[in-house]
Amino acid sequence: MNILGISAFYHDSAACLVQDGNIIAAAQEERFTRKKHDFAFPENAISYCLQEGKISVKDLDFVAFYDKPFIKFERILETYVAYAPFGIRSFIKAIPLWIKQKLWMKNLIRKELGYTGKIIFPEHHESHAASAYFPSPFTEAAILTMDGVGEWATSSIGIGKNNNIELLYEMRFPHSLGLLYSAFTYYTGFKVNSGEYKLMGLAPYGEPKYKDLILKELIDLKDDGSFKLNMKYFDYCAGLKMTNENFNKLFESKPRKSESKLTQHYMDIAKSIQDVTEEIMLCMSKHAYKVTGLKSLCLSGGVALNCVGNGRILREGPFKEVWVQPASGDAGSALGAALFVWYQYLGNKRLTNSRKDLQKGSYLGPAFDKKYILDFLKTKNILYRELADNEIVEVIADLIAKEKVIGWFQGRMEFGPRALGARSIIGDARSPKMQEEMNLKIKFRESFRPFAPSVLEEKSDEYFDLNQESPYMLLVAPVKESVRNNVTSNEKELHGINKLFSVRSKIPAVTHVDYSARVQTVSKDDNPLYHKLISRFYEKYGCPVIINTSFNVRGEPIVCSPEEAYLCFMRTNMDYLIMENFLLEKKEQKPLDKDIDWLREFELD
Repeated sequence: MNILGISAFYHDSAACLVQDGNIIAAAQEERFTRKKHDFAFPENAISYCLQEGKISVKDLDFVAFYDKPFIKFERILETYVAYAPFGIRSFIKAIPLWIKQKLWMKNLIRKELGYTGKIIFPEHHESHAASAYFPSPFTEAAILTMDGVGEWATSSIGIGKNNNIELLYEMRFPHSLGLLYSAFTYYTGFKVNSGEYKLMGLAPYGEPKYKDLILKELIDLKDDGSFKLNMKYFDYCAGLKMTNENFNKLFESKPRKSESKLTQHYMDIAKSIQDVTEEIMLCMSKHAYKVTGLKSLCLSGGVALNCVGNGRILREGPFKEVWVQPASGDAGSALGAALFVWYQYLGNKRLTNSRKDLQKGSYLGPAFDKKYILDFLKTKNILYRELADNEIVEVIADLIAKEKVIGWFQGRMEFGPRALGARSIIGDARSPKMQEEMNLKIKFRESFRPFAPSVLEEKSDEYFDLNQESPYMLLVAPVKESVRNNVTSNEKELHGINKLFSVRSKIPAVTHVDYSARVQTVSKDDNPLYHKLISRFYEKYGCPVIINTSFNVRGEPIVCSPEEAYLCFMRTNMDYLIMENFLLEKKEQKPLDKDIDWLREFELD
């Protein structure tokens, strides 16, 4: 039984192939087109999934699309009528695409694929819920989905048991936690639907000066986590922007211009909305526990990428264990839609071992074998050194200890927004200079952005206050007191971005200014080579933690192929690149010649 799942036309289009309930492949379209958050029909991702499954379109039994376009269109029409004549510009901008394309999704899928079989359309939050529960290790669990908006729902609480999910409660548009957070993303000068994680990373540099104002003026929050927004401050229903002049007056400034200096005001704004968001997430999770009575919780939807809030749910909420879908945004809904068909629609039995999830470490994308990489290196006359299998971890561990920055390209690409040791840039977490250096010289991004630690699963509780695995880098945990440094009185006086200059722990490059870290626990089962590398680094240098950041530069998707990895390596100040067994040293490489045809073919955005 072959089921293809598709998400498309909002942001982060993706495809997934499920064979007999087994997740065979999943990837975002952006990784192939090199357009970050590409929302186009995922023809390249679909082609990859079929190739990985060794099938063609004629072998598909079902195609599942992640939401119901007609209901979504109904919401757009009703919203316009409610706000008319305001919003005519946004309405005119949106309608032609709906009339020409989005409403006729079934016809579009048939045309694009040449497919004549059955197409299933779960609701948007059903797809989120399915992506959260069905791959989880739990036989039963509460489900909490939170995002911007699907058809009408913006958050939902449900229950998963065996092979069935049921959504019990929902909040509806325009009252949305995801859109509230995106409004502040817009106000602080970051891009909506892609810059939310920057807002989260900025928050610890500020103080929650505006938290009470937000709770008083913008939002009427109830104990169960439900709320209503005061829509006089927001413009997303009728306009082409998130906030309006009333919002600006309330916070006594206009939205920050993109790339302009980050002042303390916007840092305080970031901290305030982050605290409010965490409070709402906690309230929602407590209510989910109250109405379901279950000990386990599954999270999905774009807001579930707020790993700080997830960490608080785990530490302060009533649930014993929490599992977060690694591709919690719309990309993961392609997976959810396919699993919905297999379990819910077809009624197939679901088997779990209550410990290990079914996501396969989220290593569900393309791999490139040694022959492919060697042919590429030789054809392009690129200098390299081939390492024996047992040399890889030995050599790379030593390079990390010398504070070298290394591009690590191994095995199948990750599905979801996080690099998990397949398409990663790695470095020494013990180095005080590494965070700023990697941000400015490697990633070409804002210096305030934190890096994540990859830690051996069996050693994580020695470095972080975390009582469960975190393989997908979606839980933030405090760095243990025993790992922290004593901060001088002068360092305590540091404010705003100056907090960066305090060396706060024995692993300063991955310790955020509030002593937190976005932890990835590395298992030998999920990624044996990456686990072996960190183990060797620990054996030789006494630290089971390294830096792990995604293999890309700012504004670019994570690399997929060796060609893209090489270009990213050459255009940054990375010191080394290891692709399978082949090690490239930067100082040995010839400068890029932009007139070479193959470079233009693989030009990165």
